[in-house]
Parts: sequence; C-alpha cells; structure tokens
Amino acid sequence: MNRPLLRREWQIFLLALGFLTRLPVPPDPDFSAAKLNAASRYFPAVGLVVGGLGWLTYAAAVALFDQAMVAVLLSLALTALLTGAFHEDGFADSCDGLGGGQQREDVLRIMRDSRLGSFGVVGLLLLIMLKVHALSAIATTAGTTVVGAAIMWGHVVSRWLTVSFLVDQTYIGGDGKSKPMASAMSVKHLGLAGVAVLPLFLLGLPGGWWLLLPLLLGWRLLWAGYLRRRMGGYSGDTLGAAQQVAEVLIYLGFLL
Repeated sequence: MNRPLLRREWQIFLLALGFLTRLPVPPDPDFSAAKLNAASRYFPAVGLVVGGLGWLTYAAAVALFDQAMVAVLLSLALTALLTGAFHEDGFADSCDGLGGGQQREDVLRIMRDSRLGSFGVVGLLLLIMLKVHALSAIATTAGTTVVGAAIMWGHVVSRWLTVSFLVDQTYIGGDGKSKPMASAMSVKHLGLAGVAVLPLFLLGLPGGWWLLLPLLLGWRLLWAGYLRRRMGGYSGDTLGAAQQVAEVLIYLGFLL
C-alpha cells in the first residue's frame, strides 16, 4: 500500500470537500496549486457526502413528521446549508447573465453582480419547485427508500456531468467565488471521478434510466454548445447551472 499516495489523495479530497461545502476540514500542511487543481476529480465523491446527509435528513423528517413534502423541504434546506447554496447561486447568476446580457462582456458582468435580478429570482423559484414536487411525487409513488436513492443519484451524477465540462470546454470566467478550482481535466481523471457513481448501483437504477441517460447527455451537449455560442466557453456560474439542471433531470428520471 502506497501510504504517501493515499495521504495525498485524502488531502485532495478534503480540499474538494472544503471548496464545495461548509463542512470544517483540517488545513493541508502540504498545500500546493497542483493539489488544488486535482481536487475537481473528487466533486462527485463530495456529492456522496452531501447526498447522504440529505437522505438521512429526509428519512429522519419522514419518521418524525410523516409528511413527504415537509421532509423534502427539510432535506433541500440541509443540503443548501451544507453547500452554502453554491450551485444554486451559480444557476441564478446564469439565469440573470444569459437572460439579461447580449454581448459576452455584458453576460459576465451581470453574472459577477452580487445582486439577484428578475431572471435569477424566477429561475431559482422554478428550480426549487421542480425539486420539491419531483421528490414528493417519488415519495408518493415509490416510497422513502427510492427518494433516498434519487437524492444520491442526483447529487453524485450531476457533479460528474459538471466536471466533464473541464475536459473539452474552454474556461472564460474571471476570479471570484464562482471560479472553479481547476479549468481543465484529463479524460483519465474524469474516469476516476466517475468511480463515485459505482456505489449508487447498490441503490438501484432510476426507473427511466434508459431515457434519462440520453436526456442527461443531450443536456450536457446542448448546454456546452449554447455556452460556446453565447460566451465562447464556460464560467463557474454556468457549471453551477449545469449541475442544478442535471440534478432536476435525474429526479424526473425517477418518475418515468
């Protein structure tokens, strides 16, 4: 067993956990820019942590209140608290920038604005409503265990899809809280990131997996093509939008 390698990878995972969540992580005594750039391959693994805690919150709330929608809302609140609504913020900023900006410079300027505009408000409201109603519908038709599986699939696979943009797309955003930890990733590391998906098969596949797979691939290709035409590449905010839409699509896939 190569202990120095395992120690380094654990430190890289903690960097990813600290970047994507508000969970406390110990400082890295051997911090380096190379380790920071490598952390994006553990984003799906962070999804296992966030999704797992969201599932536990949902299950506990169902046992306590016996109300699926209340449990879903508490689960979503917990995951938003854990992540600081990081991806939701990127989704809202993307709605504002792409909805209100014409030229690339205008789009990026609006995205960097900390104020939330009408496009962002409406988009975020619809996004949350879709999550709540989709997960509540899963609870009604399939039960608590399947809701947990949906939450896990949603958080992990959506983050894997998101980091795939680092493989073949161009980063054009600026500095700030929405800047990704890395702007490039190899196909090899994308494959390593996908290892976090494997435990999900123990939970069972989404009912409409045969339709969900091309749907997610289609969303990824359409979003990448649209961003190339509008902006010339992706920003950190548009990665947040990619993750959030993919998460909703996965929840809807469980209803098929």
